[in-house]
Amino acid sequence: MRGRTLLGIAAAALLAAGLTACAPAVPGSGAGSGSGSSPAGAGPAERITIGTTADVVNYNPLVGNSRTDSWVTNLMYPHLMQMDEAGKRIPYLATEWSYGKDGTTATMRLRDDMKWSDGTPVTADDVVFAISTVQKEKFGVVAGLITALDKAEAVSPTEVRFTLTRPDGTFLDNIGFWLPIVPKHVFGKAPSVQKFANDADWVSAGPYRLTKVERGQRYVLERVDSFGPAKPPVKEVVFRVFPDVNTEVLALRNGEIDVIGNVLPPAAAAGLKGDSKINLVQIPSLGWAHLQYNTKRKPLDDVRVRQALAHAVDYEAIRTIALQGFAKSSNSSVLTPSQPDYADPGMKEYAFDPARSKELLKQAGVTGLSLNMIYDQADPNIAKWAPMVRDAAKQAGIEIKLQGLERNTYLDKTAKRDFDIYAGSWAIMDNPPSNMGLAFKSGGFINYAQAEDPKLDELIDRAQRALTVDEARAPVQEAAKIIHDQVYDNVLYVETFNIAHSAKWTNFRPMPSELLSIINPLSLAQVRPAA
Repeated sequence: MRGRTLLGIAAAALLAAGLTACAPAVPGSGAGSGSGSSPAGAGPAERITIGTTADVVNYNPLVGNSRTDSWVTNLMYPHLMQMDEAGKRIPYLATEWSYGKDGTTATMRLRDDMKWSDGTPVTADDVVFAISTVQKEKFGVVAGLITALDKAEAVSPTEVRFTLTRPDGTFLDNIGFWLPIVPKHVFGKAPSVQKFANDADWVSAGPYRLTKVERGQRYVLERVDSFGPAKPPVKEVVFRVFPDVNTEVLALRNGEIDVIGNVLPPAAAAGLKGDSKINLVQIPSLGWAHLQYNTKRKPLDDVRVRQALAHAVDYEAIRTIALQGFAKSSNSSVLTPSQPDYADPGMKEYAFDPARSKELLKQAGVTGLSLNMIYDQADPNIAKWAPMVRDAAKQAGIEIKLQGLERNTYLDKTAKRDFDIYAGSWAIMDNPPSNMGLAFKSGGFINYAQAEDPKLDELIDRAQRALTVDEARAPVQEAAKIIHDQVYDNVLYVETFNIAHSAKWTNFRPMPSELLSIINPLSLAQVRPAA
């Protein structure tokens, strides 16, 4: 989610043509069905095996909601754009894009050499169908990113024109990265696309096609030899499901898998340092870990109380001990170091100062402050620093009652804003004007703090109307200062992600998000055995 300069540049060795229709087959057993990375008689580039701790939940890429959903369907269904190592948008299905002079129209041009696996060309009609369906049925993250859309229309098989109700400089970047394109002639037959499972007889268009499924065990994808100007070097990609990270690490050490797709907890990453058979790839997060205070609950509606809480957190200790140094300060700002186009060097992190916390609480007339804090008990990082937040707050005379919850309960309470303090993290916040609208504008989809600030809303609107980063920077930075000063978000750190892979493989293309990692389509289209 998370505008950038909107330039059309040439696409490089990317998309697919001429796939064949596929459906899941019953996998066999042993090496031949993807149980290991080096089956008998297979060359070193025959198969790459990737560990994951989650099954595919939904094969519909417009609805998918787990990491593995994204990893698998990203290899099957193209997005209009991809992201480079710095988080910038680059061409994929779209070759160029631009806004009209007044910002209320936008145009995208597409590749003309791509086909669905049943031989049907991928065209502008598929793009129009995907975005219009999300607009009509209002589901998923994309629905919250296209509120300015009036209509989309296919000007030609390779050109899409968008009409907007207002200028929105975030629109093209958002749909480019977040909107998967699906075949209109398949998905359009479903009474509701949102409810379409897409769990068999897949019609896809990507560098790999899904051929075998064994839930709880493995997902096998085979290379499409006709993939663009250069087919991927690796013939087969296998995702193997493990119960936890520790089992994944053991499998990597034993050579059973080649990559751990998910981000390693800091302790696991530290344990793999120095192992000559394993390489650690470090990538910056485009998100951040944070605490949000429910401004609709007293006394958290008083900014002095929120500031007191911000001064009662030992940020450096969390980064050093819980994250073992694999984290950076964002200076308590939602404009993190991962966003150099927007970051404000003048922002300062809230100092850990229990005495200042007590003084602020006294000014607010608050005594005996006791609050509950919810968090996902399965998140290894938060499970480590949540007690540190509690213990540091005690020094300021603040009681924080920890509520580590099962994930579905945690998500339910978050959605209902049923908490005093929310502890969590954003996975990707890649477009500040857009992200601020979702997270901090009145009524925003993920405005968990329930901030309602007319000045902030006006600045976010100005930033979103800007068509270039240079135009958006000033209102974005002013908005970020309000968020900082009013403590609508208390940013703890930006994590440095560690991804582990066997030293037998090279040429991965890391991207700054766990959803992309080193197993994104661009990376798996070029990875190869080490010499």
